Amino acid sequence: MGALSAGASAPDFSLSTTQDEKFSLREALARGPVVAAFFKISCPVCQYAFPFLERIYQAHGNRSMTWVGVSQNDQKDTLAFLKQYGVTFPVLLDDPDRFAVSNAYGLTNVPTIFWIAQDQTIEMASVGWSRQDIVEISRRAAAAAGDELVPVFEPDEQVADFRAG
Repeated sequence: MGALSAGASAPDFSLSTTQDEKFSLREALARGPVVAAFFKISCPVCQYAFPFLERIYQAHGNRSMTWVGVSQNDQKDTLAFLKQYGVTFPVLLDDPDRFAVSNAYGLTNVPTIFWIAQDQTIEMASVGWSRQDIVEISRRAAAAAGDELVPVFEPDEQVADFRAG
C-alpha cells in the first residue's frame, strides 16, 4: 500500500511539536488548509526538499493555512536537522518506534507531502521530490494566503525535476 492519495480522507491526529506543544490536525483545519511534510533526517531527498519548503513557508507563511513537518526521528536529532537546513516552520514528532501517524497515512517513502483541505480531504499528495509538485504547493500557498506567487527557485539554480524518496 502506498501513501494516501488525493481524494482520501486525512486521518485525524494529535502530536507534540519539537517545542513540546500540542498540535491537533482537527484544530488546525478549523483555521484553514494544512500542509504536512513527513520526513526522516537521514533521507537525502528530505535534506534536498526541506530548504525549498522553507522558502514557500517564508514567502506565504502560516496566515491562512498551517505548515507542519512530521519527523520520524526523536526530538534531539530533529532539532539538529532543522538548524542544519534552516527550517523554521513547526515540526511534529511521530513516535520513532511505532510511526503511528506515518502508518495511518500509508507512508512507504519520505519525503511525503500532503495538502489537506479544511474538510479533511487530501487534495494533493507528493512522494519523493517533484519540482512540479513543489511549484503547485507554492501556487496553492500563495492563493490561500492571498499573496502574489513568489518563485520558489532562483534563476541560476540547478533543480532536479524528480528524485525518488
